[in-house]
Amino acid sequence: MKKVVLAYSGGLDTCVSIRWLRDKGYDVLALLADLGQKANFELLKKRAISAGAEKVYVSDLKKEFVQDFILPSLKAEAVYEDYLLTTALGRPLIAKEVVKIAHKERADYVAHGCTGRGNDQVRFELSYKMLDPRLKVIAPLREWEFNSREEEIEYAKKNGISLDLKKSVYSIDENLWGVSIECGELEDPYNEPSANAWQIGALREISKPTYLEIYFDRGIPTDLNNKRIDTQELIVRLNKIGGKYAIGRKDLIEDRIVGIKSRELYEAPAAEILYKAHHALESLILDKQTLNFKHLISLKYGELIYSGLWFSTLREALSRFVDFTQEKVQGTVRIKLSPGNCEIVGRKSRYALYKKELATYGKDSKFDQKAAEGLIKILGMGY
Repeated sequence: MKKVVLAYSGGLDTCVSIRWLRDKGYDVLALLADLGQKANFELLKKRAISAGAEKVYVSDLKKEFVQDFILPSLKAEAVYEDYLLTTALGRPLIAKEVVKIAHKERADYVAHGCTGRGNDQVRFELSYKMLDPRLKVIAPLREWEFNSREEEIEYAKKNGISLDLKKSVYSIDENLWGVSIECGELEDPYNEPSANAWQIGALREISKPTYLEIYFDRGIPTDLNNKRIDTQELIVRLNKIGGKYAIGRKDLIEDRIVGIKSRELYEAPAAEILYKAHHALESLILDKQTLNFKHLISLKYGELIYSGLWFSTLREALSRFVDFTQEKVQGTVRIKLSPGNCEIVGRKSRYALYKKELATYGKDSKFDQKAAEGLIKILGMGY
């Protein structure tokens, strides 16, 4: 039989995809990728077997996700329409693992459980193509005969697929870096999100603010409150601390790759804190021209990630530029958290271009104000 490796999440769509692919004559190998989401992986593995998977790979990709995807995007300060790229950042890593398994199992086909109106189909398929263009892609949700969730559930029941579907009106995707939420009342952009929509923490009045100190070395956060910490553990802690203050919440109307607008909620407390801290440090250290140009790079970098082009030549080239700019991004940033607010209240670095003796208005000023007259005359010559 023909072999296909499926990016499997454990939800209704990918469970039904396993059985549907098997009915079409494929041996299905399912990949369940651990990117830090809260999940019972053993249960999801059994569910895939009940759906007809020949083999289920459960791959712990958290370390690789942090080192090779999260940190490069943090150093680049990649953003797309104010979205800090949580789900979008995980897809190329899952695709990479699918291709790796396809090579190991000598499979000619790869698959995903994405709909025809979403972004993820593009991210998976472009990644598959860039990593190995010889692999043939199958997209069950674009090809099968089912027209509704109810029809999928009926098909699953008929085929004895073990499902324990939670009655949630939302479509939720989670990884270590953040959560994305859509559907339900969110499909009307005028509706306020209900309290149940948010997945991390809860906004509540906390009278006492929390102060954090984060140390960066070459653009990478290495210390929290003067203690060395593994990056993965740092992200977990910041998500917990920031979640209590509802940090990192976004309610966005975004432009999807397929050409439609959609509304999604995003929660990424750690990402919000680290992005702001990193930017504060860069503003202290990088010169004006580099800082301004890097802002343009950040936007392009984010667009490439969002559009499924992580493995593109341009993204790799931009990463090399970003790494060069990070050589002296070293120092400490002080952050104050209060309900709904993440404020930068201090920053210091041995490489700071800020000079107090030039910026001060006090008696210690060494700025030659008379020199400004000549500068203004030269700048005004063209007017």
